[in-house]
Amino acid sequence: MVITFLAAAAAQATAPSPAPLMIFFDSGKEEIRRDWEPVLDQAAEAARGGARLRLTGHTDREGPAIVNRRISLQRARMVAQALVKRGVPAGSITTIGQGEEALLVPTDDGVREIQNRRVDIGVER
Repeated sequence: MVITFLAAAAAQATAPSPAPLMIFFDSGKEEIRRDWEPVLDQAAEAARGGARLRLTGHTDREGPAIVNRRISLQRARMVAQALVKRGVPAGSITTIGQGEEALLVPTDDGVREIQNRRVDIGVER
């Protein structure tokens, strides 16, 4: 009986974590478009199941790096606010702003790319 439990726990501990949910933003915007509400609902449902959420904001390479870091954090905070409105406890959300440091699509400096203007919603069980 104990062996079965340990094997199940080990399998669960080594299982890959799901890919993060993503919300993309328009250039120069921090507002969440209505078409991303199903992603917010999915993240809120995961949090109601006891998961913690890690929100990591990103930007493209348009604009100065220092400004992009601020914008990326603000986007993560906007997603956090939307999740709190959906009943997610604020204490179960961590927000991070990475700016242009972790591009999903590599680009040259000054290039706009919507896939880089995003917030990754990582679900941690």
